[in-house]
Amino acid sequence: AVCQTAVSGKQGGIEVKIPLTVPMWIMAALPILLLIVCMTVLKWSAVKAALAGMCVSLIGGAFFYQGGAALLAVEAGKSLWNALIIILIVWTAILLYQVSQTAGAFSVIRQRMRSLMPNELLLVLFMGWIFESFLQGITGFGVPVAVGAPLLLGIGVSPAWAVILPLLGQAWGNTFGTLAAAWDALAMAAGLSAGGELYARTALQTALMLWVWNLMAGLLICWFYGKKQALKKGLPAVLLLSAIQGGGEALLSQVSPVLCCFLPACASLLAAVLLAKTGLYREAWRVEDSGIMNRQTVQTDAPEAEPDMSLMQAFMPYVVLAVLALVVLAVPPVTQLLGRVKLGFPVPQTQTGYDHVNAGSDCYAPISIFTHASVFLLASAAAGFVYYRRRSWIGSGGLAQILKQTTQRTRPSALAVLALVAMSGFMSGTGQTMILARGIAAVLGRGYIFVAPFIGLLGTFITGSNMSANILFGNFQLTTAQLLAVSPAPVLAAQTAGASIGSVISPSKILLGTTMVHLEGQEGGIMRKLLLCTLPAAVLLGVMTVLLAGLGT
Repeated sequence: AVCQTAVSGKQGGIEVKIPLTVPMWIMAALPILLLIVCMTVLKWSAVKAALAGMCVSLIGGAFFYQGGAALLAVEAGKSLWNALIIILIVWTAILLYQVSQTAGAFSVIRQRMRSLMPNELLLVLFMGWIFESFLQGITGFGVPVAVGAPLLLGIGVSPAWAVILPLLGQAWGNTFGTLAAAWDALAMAAGLSAGGELYARTALQTALMLWVWNLMAGLLICWFYGKKQALKKGLPAVLLLSAIQGGGEALLSQVSPVLCCFLPACASLLAAVLLAKTGLYREAWRVEDSGIMNRQTVQTDAPEAEPDMSLMQAFMPYVVLAVLALVVLAVPPVTQLLGRVKLGFPVPQTQTGYDHVNAGSDCYAPISIFTHASVFLLASAAAGFVYYRRRSWIGSGGLAQILKQTTQRTRPSALAVLALVAMSGFMSGTGQTMILARGIAAVLGRGYIFVAPFIGLLGTFITGSNMSANILFGNFQLTTAQLLAVSPAPVLAAQTAGASIGSVISPSKILLGTTMVHLEGQEGGIMRKLLLCTLPAAVLLGVMTVLLAGLGT
């Protein structure tokens, strides 16, 4: 029984013994439950909800989990650093948006893309799913949401849905995207050796689970756009594009996990453009009463007159972003050369009263200065500004105005990001996160196999990162599978596939999206809609995990 159990394990050669009791488990769950309730039921802003969750995690860590003042101070410092990394992405993403908006690029994109793809449903699928998949394949770290939301706003999608759609569209690429950073983290945490049988089976089963979500994302976007009418019209496109993306990833997972998301995502870009030329999608078509389109009003921040700008010129900063990321991250010699310059700081080893150890580091969470996502965004914004300024699409004094607006829009989200990251740090550093997962395993026994995807989802919800979730829970999932005498492959696959789906409801990513479209304070309503999509998907992955475990694969 949960009340009579203790969590034991080894950390750095020290015996860890945290009592696994009902009060301890409740204290571990309380920050997350409070965050969700405050955002979705009480409709608090992300800032207020995050501060409440952070305070509870701090109190629980100090008084229940015996985290001393030194440990909590170190975790606070680490959280400040981790939050700064995220805030850099937010600031540079908004900077890129402001440059394009000031130049009038979004009005051009809206008009030119409608001419290129007169079928509005295909256009929404392209801008909310396919383009985000491409960005997730090469950059990740919230860039698909930061870039996709304003682009969707530009083609007439209402603000809330401009946040929801890219969150749905990018999730399938979360594990093998960013050149498989999250997958490598899982392999490291679980001790999977490249070329080994377990490595290959786990990669394939992960890709199959992600394919399920990929297909669901395309169908969901159709449903939200126009219910049954849009499902019928969009089904051929969704099936083809999902076969390219999900099926391509499954095949390439056995060849090159590093490129198994990026290459199919690129192929789907081309396929979507070609679909626009076919008889089914080349004619103008739209659902007049679509629930996600803004038919009544014109964006107040759009320029009065559309500049004499081509579609390629309007997309120029985003082309620069894609090319930079591709050259820097996909060419190993360039990656290795630029990746040598890292910025971090030393942190000491800390330990709770229950001997839960947090390893020290000479260079904690180093930023690779020239390969970080914020650098690509900054370079793209700078290139766009210079290009648009030389063509007089941005007037004199434009730079000062852009910087002012960027800073003003970043400031409200910075506190929420800091509070969310601090909550994660206090929970992880004091052992609350691991107790939360192990308590579920202790109660469910073999039934734990079904909830393995939810553990991954929980990890990304807390940390905002599939990679961090895999580092946090990868070894735990492996150990649990071994104790239950089942194959680790489906359980590990469920971990990272669930973590991918968790990126849809990650408060930090939702906050990033709302910041981009001026919806600060409305994160709770968006989370409610997304929970209705992600929880059934996690249940489906749980069923797949049970079936695969039953087959012994």
